Formats: sequence, C-alpha cells, structure tokens
Amino acid sequence: MPTAILTGQPVPGSSIESELRSLGFDVHLALGAADTETLLARVPGEHRVAVVDARFVGHPHALRLGLTDPRFPLAAIPGAVTAQPAARQALTRAMARENSAGGGTALAVDSLADRITAALDADGADVHRPELGSLVAAVPADPQARNEARQAVAAVDDEAVRLKSAVKARDGFVTTFFISPYSRYIARWCARRGLTPNQVTTASLITALIAAGCAATGTRGGFVAAGVLLIASFVLDCTDGQLARYSLQYSTLGAWLDATFDRAKEYAYYAGLALGAARGGDDVWALALGAMVLQTCRHVVDFSFNEANHDASANTSPTAALSDKLDSVGWTVWVRRMIVLPIGERWAMIAVLTALTTPRITFYALLIGCAFSATYTTAGRVLRSLTRRATRTDRAAKALADLADSGPLAEAVARGLRSTARRLPGFTAPAVALLGAAAVVATAALTDFGGPWPLVAALAYLLTSSLAVARPLKGALDWLVPPFFRAAEYLTVLVLAARADVNGALPAAFGLVAAVAYHHYDTVYRIRGDAGAPPQWLVRTIGGHEGRTLVICVLAVLLTATQFKLALTVLAVAVALVVLVESIRFWVAAHKVGAPAVHDEGEPA
Repeated sequence: MPTAILTGQPVPGSSIESELRSLGFDVHLALGAADTETLLARVPGEHRVAVVDARFVGHPHALRLGLTDPRFPLAAIPGAVTAQPAARQALTRAMARENSAGGGTALAVDSLADRITAALDADGADVHRPELGSLVAAVPADPQARNEARQAVAAVDDEAVRLKSAVKARDGFVTTFFISPYSRYIARWCARRGLTPNQVTTASLITALIAAGCAATGTRGGFVAAGVLLIASFVLDCTDGQLARYSLQYSTLGAWLDATFDRAKEYAYYAGLALGAARGGDDVWALALGAMVLQTCRHVVDFSFNEANHDASANTSPTAALSDKLDSVGWTVWVRRMIVLPIGERWAMIAVLTALTTPRITFYALLIGCAFSATYTTAGRVLRSLTRRATRTDRAAKALADLADSGPLAEAVARGLRSTARRLPGFTAPAVALLGAAAVVATAALTDFGGPWPLVAALAYLLTSSLAVARPLKGALDWLVPPFFRAAEYLTVLVLAARADVNGALPAAFGLVAAVAYHHYDTVYRIRGDAGAPPQWLVRTIGGHEGRTLVICVLAVLLTATQFKLALTVLAVAVALVVLVESIRFWVAAHKVGAPAVHDEGEPA
C-alpha cells in the first residue's frame, strides 16, 4: 500500500488527510524533517511513498496527477513529492541532506516537500511535474493566502477538468466530435465501478470479433449488425484510453494490449467481410489481403520515420515549417487529420459501407482511401527528409535495423558486403531495397505459377536486401528500407497465392501475412516501450523477411497449387504459434516484474 507522510503542523479544517486516503495512501503524520526521515525509513522499499505538506491546498485531481501516475519514478507538484520503488534511494538521499542541514522544522515558512524536490533537481534526478492547467496546488504561508487558495479551488470544477483531460489531446475529426463527447462519460462510469482499461480493451476486442462474425454471415442483416458493432467496438477502444487517463491506470501490458488488439480487430473484420462475400458468391480475399498489406505498410512508414527521427539533431526543414504554419489555421488542421484516414475515419467508413453496400465496394473504398493517405504522408516525410540534414544516432540506426527484420541469410551476406557498401552513395540502401522488392513482386506477378523465375528473383532479393543493411541505416531516406521489405514480403505472398488460383490459397496467405505482421507490430511496440527488439533466436527461427520470401518462392516452384495452399496454411500456423507464444510470454513477464508503465498516445492512423 502506498504511504503518504504528512509533514508539519496540521491545519484545522484541512481535508488533505482524507484526500490522500481517498487516493489509496496510508497516511502518517510527521512534525519535522527528522520525524519525516524516520517515517520514510520505515516504509517498505517496494512501496510508493509521498511527502506532502500539511498546509497543502488544491484540487484532488492535482494530487492524483502529482502522486499516483505510475509512469514516472519521481514526480512533484507544489507542496508534494513522490517516489516509486525505483527512485526511493534518490528520495532518501535528498531527505537525509535536508535533515542534516537542519532546514526542515514544523515552523519553517517554506515547504519541506518543495525543498526535497529542489534537492532532487540539484542531484540531477528526473522529476516529473505534471501540467496542472487550471487546477490549484499551493502551500499558503498565511491565513489570507490560504483563504485565497481555497477560493481558487472552489472556482474550478475539478471533475470537469479531469473529464476533459481524459480525452486525447490530438485525435481525428470523427473521434473528437462524434465519439469523445460521450465516451469520456462511459470511461467515468467504468472507473466508478472499478473496471480497468485492460478489461475495456478486451470488451472492445470481443465486440469487434462478434462484428466480424456477423459480417461473415453474408446477409444484409448481418452486415448492418456488423457495422453497428464495429462502431461500438471503436467507442470502447476510445474509452479504454480515456479510462487510463481519467484514473491514471497506465501499464506496459495495457499499452501493448491496446495497440495489438486494434490490429487484431481490424484484420479480423477484413476476414469476416471476405467470408461474408464468399457466402454470396463473391471472392474478395485478394482485396482483403491487399487492404491488410497496405494498412500495415502505412504503419511501418510511420514507425520507421518516427524512429529514424526520434533523437535526430537537425535544422527545421521548410516542409516542417510549412506544416507547423498550417497547423495554426483551424480548418486545415482537421482537413489534414482526415486526409491521413486515421482509425476513427477509417472504421466509420468501413462500418457505413458494410451496412449499406457490399464487401467488394467496402474494400475498394478502403484501398483507394488508404492509398491516397499513404501517398500523402509518405511524400511529406520524404520531402522533410530531403530538405534537412539530420544527424541520426546509433540508437536510430539500431531501431531501423530491428524494424528491417533481417534473418540469418541477409546477415551472413551483409557481412561480406560491408566493405562494398561503405563505398556506395548514401541513397544506396533505400534504392537497392526498392529495386529488389519491385523485382521479386513483379516476377511473381508476371510469370506462370510453378516456374523458376520467382525463385531467381527471390535470390536477387536476398542479395539486394543484404546490401541495403550492410552498413548502418543513417542516411536521409534509410527509414524507407523497412517499409520496402514489408511490401516485398507481403505482396509476394499475396501474388503467388493469387497466381496459384486454387480455392483456399488466398485465405491461407491472409493468415500467414497476419502472423508475420503481428511479429512486425510486436517489434515496434517493444522498441517504443524501450524493451528492445524481439530476441535474435525468434527472428532466426522464423527466417527473417528475406528467408520467408525465399521459402515461399521455393514452395511455389516445387509444389502444385493445392500443395502450395497447404504449405501456406502450415507456415501460417507455425509462425503464429512461435511469435504469439514468445510475445505473450515477454509482455506478461515484463508486467509481472514491474516494467515501467507506459501509455502510448498512438499514431492517428
């Protein structure tokens, strides 16, 4: 149980003790620095501890933001400072120094909590100070100041501020104006009943899976129900994040579940639409797989660009300056957010089209919209990269190498090409990655199924992809390498399954791409959570992108169409089992050992 040490002489009529107890703290009273240090030493090391001035006046939510957010080892607001177990040593040192200096007494005008915070700052500790906005947090020095602070508290509705802050600061048009105005109240309802964000996330997944099942019926009633349930699933998807912000229930596991389930829901729904269309005699599996490939590649572009520029030092490019200028004009902000077709707009479009039209029309609209938004966002990022001279760090190069997902074959060949790669121009990596990707996909599409040419192209792809990663990915456009690799692998599977022209090949390909895409998303979420990439044994076991592409092409050459379909199914199951078991083991273990809590606001797309 977290402990709060209330320092100084209690103030008659103060509600600070009851407010701390309402936040889950076990409250102890201390009259001065020496007493506070003694009580601090008695608190078990595995517990959160807070030091709070007894004269504190402020909103309960200010205390909540300052003392209960699990993402930050050290945090402070005026009159209060807190430390989680990982930062207890730093707090103890600062407290000991204050006590030995004789600076803390019950009669001191300044606040012991604030002096501890200043000592932590002097030690170079990273103390988080939440944005309080209109919320009040103060330590009045006299009765008049105390009365003024109480009036300031009464003038601001604590609950209204808390509800407003539960909504993501930057979101899409549909989410902002059609979902969040009421989903925040659902989040509050959940909080008051003790529900957790992870439970709401799971409810959202179940709702989406039921929607996919309704779409799979292939009936008009099923399609209408699917559209309604998909919107309901998205409302819950917004609610889980708002619940996390409202109640400050952040966790590593929760962030991973939220991000992973979003992809699972969307791609399961694609499969449901394809199954429903098949019941009506229309085969749209190629469109469903194409939509999944396009959406995943869009995300990889986002992830790669962000990781490449995460800690890059550079001058602001003219493109970035123009973007910032447009963001200062109200209507352009919403137009630009809608153009990228974020998840709210995308799911609303899918839901409406499912209910009113056919799966084929739904997928056509989705592919056109995603293709346009992908072109828009990628072009803007290319222009930004070309118009500034960024110095990328080793960390960025390592992240891009992890996102590339190169297997043992590419690593072995790359070692032999390092000296050659160092002599080539800076644009070599994305250029050869694009060349190899285009060659293997085009060859698979333009030659007969069962012929040797896709295998020849896959061997060439092995060479080009190895050359692309033979030196650190620090070039201006090297962040394009992982998206090119994703497109090459996914589209090769799609094209070969389509060329096999046998019933069931495309659904098997859909399953395989879904399993591999899960691995790639999981890599992103680990990097974002500072957990590092998946272990090398996992990447080697599933072959890396070049190994899987080569295997698929070998199978297409050696097997009949029916056998190829079976092989795709076996590969999909094998890859899914390996990556899911390792991923679940990792994230559950990280959660149990107390990995730093995170809350990823996420990409709008």
